[in-house]
This record gives sequence, structure tokens and C-alpha cells, in this order.
Amino acid sequence: MEENIDIRSLNELIESKSGFVTNITTGMGQVIVGQKHLIDALLVCLLSDGHILLEGVPGLAKTLAIKTLSSLIDSTYKRIQFTPDLLPADVLGTVIYSQKTESFVVKKGPIFANFILADEINRAPAKVQSALLEAMQERQVTISSETFKLPEPFLVLATQNPIEQEGTYTLPEAQVDRFMLKVIIDYPTIEEEQLIIKNHIDGKSQTVRPIVSSNEILDAREVIKKIYIDEKIERYITDIVFATRYPDRYNMADMKQNISFGGSPRASINLALAARAYAFIKHRGYVIPEDVRAVCHDVLRHRIGLSYEAEANNITSDEIISEILNKVQVP
Repeated sequence: MEENIDIRSLNELIESKSGFVTNITTGMGQVIVGQKHLIDALLVCLLSDGHILLEGVPGLAKTLAIKTLSSLIDSTYKRIQFTPDLLPADVLGTVIYSQKTESFVVKKGPIFANFILADEINRAPAKVQSALLEAMQERQVTISSETFKLPEPFLVLATQNPIEQEGTYTLPEAQVDRFMLKVIIDYPTIEEEQLIIKNHIDGKSQTVRPIVSSNEILDAREVIKKIYIDEKIERYITDIVFATRYPDRYNMADMKQNISFGGSPRASINLALAARAYAFIKHRGYVIPEDVRAVCHDVLRHRIGLSYEAEANNITSDEIISEILNKVQVP
């Protein structure tokens, strides 16, 4: 009975603190047609203090989505276009000589913003990717001998184009693992596309104003830590991740030949964090299996290594995750 009272008061707390989620969703919906899954994924990452990797063909509102989100939150936004000649200093900053003061001064790079759009991250060489991913992981940047903390909240949205492979550098698996979610963006429906055309030929451009402060986001992150995850849900999460490593233990022996490596403990942690943030978005004080299933593909898709057999048979990591979700017992 005592637990019920706690859950009830927790629900009330989440209900009162998560009101801004609806405002952000509505604000983004005024600018972006469709792409509800992308908007939810951005909110999950923002509230979980994670980063997101988007994959999709050009023109699917990837840039517009993060620009709109940063405009709705009272924060700073920078876009970095990744190119083969980009240097780590172009992202992080460097030390320059000031004739005025006759000394060396630090010139901070575009990484010092709340929202970073790393456009076409796979176009830059490994050295630049490493510099960005280290900043993402450590939340700090070292320029010369000085270390600078990055602002909070800090969200990196990296995009990559799956079509063009010429002049691109594949992100190493260990670096891809730093991203909390990998979201595949698909084309809009025919009705949505018609609405997009209508909005553009009418010349309608919505002006977006900040409706949430950065402090409200940071407060929400603290509240999310109180969201209840039952031991059965924790076990469900570990079962899903373990099924990517040892499919034979979960009656999926035929799947073993398709997986070269499974999710790391970071996958389990991120699955739990993302499920909790998803429960918050749904204004709920506790996590249910549906929350885990809703974020599972985005959390695990880039953490499962496909074998040569799987690639030869055109089996995707999404198909493997769907199979795991069908086989692993739901609490």
C-alpha cells in the first residue's frame, strides 16, 4: 500500500514537471510536418543527457529539427559542417597571439554551445571525429594547457548520409557507441508531403520563440532520476541486451551466426535511461515494458555487429532487435 502512495505522489510530481514537454512537441509540430518519432527521440536524448546520431537522405528536416528545438529552449546553437579538410581546432578552438595584449589567448570553437549540429559527421577524418566524441564523453575541452567545461545542457546531433560513400570516413564502432540513440529517418507520408509543399509555396514560416529555460531542462533531468524502475523491468532490459550477446540462451540459436558482437553494458544503461525519459515524456512516474520497447531499436541498432552472413543475406540489426523483442519474455 505504501508503494502505491509513493507511485501516486510520484505520478503527480511528474505530471506537474513534464508540462513543458507538450509545449515543446506542439512548438516543433508547428515547424516540422510529421517526424513524430524524431521529435520524441530528440526529447529522450535531451532529458537523458545523451547524444543522437541521425541517418537519412538529405532534405528530411534533420537540421530544421535541432534548430527548432534549440530555438524553443533558451539556449545557444551552433552548426558545424564536417568536411574532409576540417581540423580538430576548427571544432574545439585554438590559441592565438593577441597583438593588443602581447600574449596568447584562447579562442573557443563552435563546440561551446548547448546544441551542436554535426552535419555529415562521416565526411571528416578520424582525428576530428575523435575530438568531437571526446568532448561529448568528457563534457570538457582542453585547449593548450587549459581545460574548459562545456555548457549545460549539451546535446550533439550528428547526421550522416547513408547513400554517398565517396569521400566519407566510416565512424569506428567504439565511437558510434558514444551516441545514446541512432535514429533512421524515413520519408514523410504522401499527406505530410502535400502539407510540406503547401507550407513552402505559401511562404509560411513560423517564428519560434523560447518557451523553456535551460534550468527547467536541468531540473527535469533531476526529477527523471526519481522515476521508478521495477526490478522486473531491469531484468527485462538485461535480458534484451544479453540476447544480443548469447541468442542461443533465448531460443534463438539460428540468430548466433548473424551477430558478430552484441550490446555492451553501456547499451543496458542507455536502454534504462532512455526508457525512463520516455516515461517522463508520457507524463508517467514509473517505467513499463512498452517504454523499453519504444526506445529499444534506437538504443541498440548501432550496438549490434552484423556478421558477414547477415550482410550477405541482407539481414539488418533492426530485424534482429524485432526478433529479440518477440522472443524475450515480457514481465
